[in-house]
Formats: sequence, structure tokens, C-alpha cells
Amino acid sequence: MKKKLSYIDSVHRSGTIWNLSVMVLLLAFPLTVAAIFGAAPDWGALAVGLIATAPMYWVVGVIETVTFVPMLGAGGSYLSFVTGNISNLKLPCAINALEQNGVSANSEEGEVISTIAIAVSSIVTTVIIIIGVICIVPLTPILEAPVLEPAFAQMLPALFGGLGVAFVSKNWKIAVAPVVLMLILFIFVPALNAGTVGIMVPVSALFTIGVARLLYKRGVL
Repeated sequence: MKKKLSYIDSVHRSGTIWNLSVMVLLLAFPLTVAAIFGAAPDWGALAVGLIATAPMYWVVGVIETVTFVPMLGAGGSYLSFVTGNISNLKLPCAINALEQNGVSANSEEGEVISTIAIAVSSIVTTVIIIIGVICIVPLTPILEAPVLEPAFAQMLPALFGGLGVAFVSKNWKIAVAPVVLMLILFIFVPALNAGTVGIMVPVSALFTIGVARLLYKRGVL
């Protein structure tokens, strides 16, 4: 008699299958287009470009895996890494759902709640994008109105400001160090900008873990 898989084992099996399937599909599209139109890339130039940039993404991938998985759970992590927008959308949704239900991501209840929150977030995002594509032409004059420009410029700061206040207020002793670090880096290192956020989030998370451990050892927490 075949042994029935536990919930977490089934999550890992399904997650592995779907992640590998998506990887194949993502690679298949450019290869198919290149084959149809006879537009193969310059493989030598591609290899040089990958040597220069790929190691950075490998490091970020490892750091994000170590950082995000404990907060998202297994099912949420598989789904998040397929659908993207983890730090600015999936992670806040999952953490808020876990907080509202009073469970941790490494519990079975947390696994289910986190996965549902991220799935709903992905569906809502897709629906909004579809609506946006359909309505973009008639709404363009309104969206480009000068009176709305300041509001759109403050959407992300307002979102992360609200989330930041909620989390900082829960344990300000831990929050001070990463906030000060990021302020110093983004103010005094001009090379850092919105494009480097994906790298700096895991760096900040690891720095925060280190500071929290140090404070705990010294009896501050």
C-alpha cells in the first residue's frame, strides 16, 4: 500500500514540479522565438554578460531563499518565487495574514494561511493588471493629469511607511539598527537606488538578525 504523503511533503513535491515547469516555460519562450525568427543571440557575448552579472543574482537568490522562506513557509515560498514581487507585495500580504491569525509561518496552520494569502494576492494582481490593460487607453488622460502626479509619486512610500510603522512599533529596539543602516547607505552611497532594493532587502534582513542576536545575548531584548 502506497504511503500517503504528509501535507508538507506534498507541498514540496508540487512546489518542485511547478517551479521546474515554470523555469522550462520561461526558457522555452525566448528559445522558441529565436528558432522561429532565426535570431539566435551572440553566444560569446551572452556568456561574457552572464559571467559579469549572473554571480550577483546567484548570491541574491541564495540570500532571498534563506531570508524569505522562514517568513513565508514552504508553500508560500514556492508560490512567491514563481509569481514574483516578493518583498513589495507577497511578503507583506503573508506576514499580515499570519499576524492577523496569530500563527507562525513554520506551523502547519501558518503554512496554509501564508499560501492562501499569497495565492489571493497573485490572483488579485493578475485581475488588476487585466483591468488595467483593458482600461489603460480611456483612462490615460485622467492618469496623466498633472493634479494626480504627486499622489502617484507617494504610493509606494505610503504603502511601506504604513507597514514600517506597524512593524517598528512592535519592537523598536530591533528596528532602529536596520533603519539607520539603510538611511546611511542610501544617503551616502549614490550608486544605491530603487533598482538595488531587491539586493538591499535581504542584506538588511541578515543585518537585523545579527543585531537582534547581539542584543539578545547582552540582555537588551
